[in-house]
Amino acid sequence: MADATGFHLKGSAPERYEHYVAPLMAPFVTALVDAADLYPGATVLDLACGTGFAARAAAAQAGPTGRVAGADLSEGMLKIAEACHPRLYPDIEFTPAPADDLPYPDATFDAVLCQQGAQFFPDLDAALRETARVTRPAGRFAATVWSHLDDSPYFVAQRRAVEQYDTPEAAAGFRAAFATADRLTAALARAGFRDTTSRRLTFTITLPPLEDYVRGHLSSIPWGRTIADTLGEQALTEAAATIRTHLPEDTTTFPFTATLVTAVR
Repeated sequence: MADATGFHLKGSAPERYEHYVAPLMAPFVTALVDAADLYPGATVLDLACGTGFAARAAAAQAGPTGRVAGADLSEGMLKIAEACHPRLYPDIEFTPAPADDLPYPDATFDAVLCQQGAQFFPDLDAALRETARVTRPAGRFAATVWSHLDDSPYFVAQRRAVEQYDTPEAAAGFRAAFATADRLTAALARAGFRDTTSRRLTFTITLPPLEDYVRGHLSSIPWGRTIADTLGEQALTEAAATIRTHLPEDTTTFPFTATLVTAVR
């Protein structure tokens, strides 16, 4: 989940991303991989792979005879992806590359996955044209995007914190994370994909204790890092307190909603 403008992490943030974002991603990654109809021996690309959540799940489905690649612009994220890659699977080849300039031959992959990355591409049309190029005929594309902010109380609380500190860069990064599926489906059609589908996914997720989790999660995502870098670590702590104030005190279980988009090359 990192590519070009809109999602940059540096320093120790990629390691925190792997730790704190994993609880939110897990059920959506499972749904994403299931939607791609992977099979033993499949060749799969995890586009804007971040620390490799989807790549690892895809490798389990593709099996020893498969091939899985992960591409991301952030070398820091890829370093964590390499470290977290279980060696029971076939090697996952992680490569630093932007989504609109992929280092793979034409028609390489049976499936391309994109978990919470498409909304951050600076040129979505160019990225999906390149995705189409590396996908074999009849190959599948599957992506998720956060797109129903108001259905996710945790993200509504995050928005309150971002608004409180009123840093334009943090606000822009936060808004970018919540894409509309219509924009993605239209770009897929322009890139030459067909049979596009779009459906809403809602999972109820139990987070770790919020006293520690909220600040840790905020420190692992770009809009939180922007608050810290611009206003200081104390501002990040205060932003985390704001998030907790706007969440119920008696639960750590919340619904999260995204849109799953699939298409065929």
